[in-house]
Formats: sequence, C-alpha cells, structure tokens
Amino acid sequence: MKIQLSGPANKLLKNNVEITGSKSESNRSLFLSALYPEISIINLSNSDDAQVMERGLKQNSGTVDIHHAGTAMRFLTSYFASQDGKEVILTGSQRMTERPIKILVDALRTLGAEIDYKKEEGYPPLKIRGKKLQGQKVSLPANVSSQYISSLLLMAPSLENGIELELIGKITSVPYIKMTLGLLNEIGVDTSFKGNDIKVYPKGTKAPLTLVVESDWSSASYFYSIVALADLGTEITLSSYKENSLQGDSVLADLYNALGVHTTFQEHQITLKKVSSSNPELFQADLADAPDIAQTITVTCFGLGIGCHLTGLHTLKIKETDRLVALDVELSKLGADIAVTDKSLTLNPTNSINEGIVIDTYNDHRMAMAFAPLAMKTNLFINDAEVVSKSYPDFWKDMESLQFGVTEL
Repeated sequence: MKIQLSGPANKLLKNNVEITGSKSESNRSLFLSALYPEISIINLSNSDDAQVMERGLKQNSGTVDIHHAGTAMRFLTSYFASQDGKEVILTGSQRMTERPIKILVDALRTLGAEIDYKKEEGYPPLKIRGKKLQGQKVSLPANVSSQYISSLLLMAPSLENGIELELIGKITSVPYIKMTLGLLNEIGVDTSFKGNDIKVYPKGTKAPLTLVVESDWSSASYFYSIVALADLGTEITLSSYKENSLQGDSVLADLYNALGVHTTFQEHQITLKKVSSSNPELFQADLADAPDIAQTITVTCFGLGIGCHLTGLHTLKIKETDRLVALDVELSKLGADIAVTDKSLTLNPTNSINEGIVIDTYNDHRMAMAFAPLAMKTNLFINDAEVVSKSYPDFWKDMESLQFGVTEL
C-alpha cells in the first residue's frame, strides 16, 4: 500500500490519542504467562509482533513462522529449547534468515539445549528439540542485542537451578534488561544485577497474578516528533503511561525537552506540549540504551533544520533493515546532508526540504512512522505503509485523528 501524506492545515494541534500496550512489555509478559498459566495480561499490544509471539507460544510441534518479528525469534528460541517434549522448526521472513542468532544458540547449548541450523550456520531457521535444561552458568558478550539476554533471563525461573549470566565487556541497552528483571520481580522471581553479573533464581508455580502492560513509548516517539514540528502551544495527550516506566524509550521525555517539547505526567496519561521554538544548533545523544528512537529523532532534527550527532547505534544494522543505511538513503532524497558509520549518525543543518519525495520503508515499521511526522513540513509519499502493523496497527488512523491527510494510492 502506497500512501500520500500531508500535514494538518492548522499546525496548532490539540488532541488525545490512546496507544495500546508496549510491544516489548507484551512479548515479555506473554513469555512469562506461557511458563506460568496463572498469569493474566491486561492492555496487551495489538501489534503483529505480539500476535505472532502469542500464536508461537501455543504450538507444540511443526513449523513456527514468526515472519519479521525479531523479538519473537529470540524469545521463542529459548522458550522451545527449555520445553521438554516440544519439537519445532523456528523460521521467519527472508530478512529474518539473515539476522544472526549464533550467540544465543551457543549460550543455550551451554545449558544443554538441542538446537540445529537447518540452513546456514549461525542463522535461522532452527530445529529445536525441547528438553529439561540442566546448566546454570552462561557467558555472553555484553554488547549484543539485549533480546538475547532477555530471552535467557525470561526462561531462567523455569529452570531447576535458574541462571547465572556473565556479560563480558560494556553492556548495551541496559533499560531493556532492567525491564525484563522488573517483570520477573513483579511475578515474584528473585533476581540480582551487580556489575556485569545477573542472577535469576528458580521459581515453581505461583499465585494468580495480573500484569498490566504500559502503553508503548516507542510509539509515543512519533507524537513527540509531531509536537516538535508543530506550532507553539500544540498539545497532544497520550495514554496509558507512567512516570516510573520500565521502558528505556521513556527517555524521550528528557530528550525532546531540548527540542521544545515539555512532558507532563498526570494519572495514567502524558501531555506533550510545544513550549519553545528555540532549538540547539546541534542535538547530541548517546542512544545505546534506546536505539529504537534514533530514526524518529533524526527526522525531527531534519524537519527543524538543525544538526544532530547520535552515537550508540551499533545494533541498528541488524534490525528489520540496516537502519543507518536506510536513513542515509531516504533523508538524502529529501535534501539532507547526512553521514553514517556502523555505529553513529551525523546530520548537518539544512534549511530546505525537497517536496513530493517517495519514502521507501524496507519492511521496517519504524521507517514508515519516523518519516510520517515530516508531513508537518512537506507532502510525502510512503511505500508499503501497511508495514506499521508490526508494532502499531492503528498508526495511520491516529494520524488522521490529528487531521493529517492520509490518502491510499
């Protein structure tokens, strides 16, 4: 589906938007509810990824196809490896078969897992024969995707001895690890995280419990971008959020303050208000703990005509697409002066935006949504716009509620 996107005629916006549960929290909660059926979940994400995860957890045998869902691939690898008697082929899209998983498989094999590669060594699809895992101690490079680490931690309480995980080197995406440990603590699992060592202790059956999933902060990022690009006084209220969030992307509230957007927390809502049009000449941030908002921030800075220098982006090369290359290509079409390395991005200030550009999305939901707020400044076309369903199926409907023109071509 290709769409033509135009901004609202009135750039002073006032609106409320309800966003469903965090994809990250939902997938973790689903994993835990599969291990402990006593757990129920409220405000589950309606994203493709969460639905794929939920379906996958219900299978005992045969082929489990998770399509583009990277989190589901990592989490289900550990889940099935630890489920005695279950035997599956875990596979996904063409892009998924190009995304490495060897580090996680090696760690699981250390614990005694039986996992074979069906095609290329180190990559899906995987043949997994579930069994009772006996190992306890595992070492991983600390700079790998936090999803590898969370996958092992979520499985850990169901193991007889739990897990002792040693992370070697500088740890990336710490908030996602803390999110996982926070949810484990919420269901009564004891954990410790000291230096580079994490311990998760075993847990048998547990009393019935309801997990309430906070709404997705990554999804909120697109509204931060819209408010930053809108007129002074613009206010958008989002629900349901909390100030003491487990999600790393909640750093948005601090980061966008520098771009003129103030965040107010009240009950289970946040209100984003454009309070200043005075922007820094160069916006700088280390996003090692929140890489999923890099695309949004870069596009915001481009729309504001200011420069940015973002670091800590090394995990973006193995996402749905190589996000750094994709940003370089698509922003260059719009007239940006941008340079990327394998772990950083530099955007120089520009004062003009090319009109009527077609944005390619590369099977990446965040490419579509990160570029959409730029319609506040110029008319755009977005290819394969339906890709947003991976994390935020209602995105285009919510854009229309803000008076954006969304025309399917």
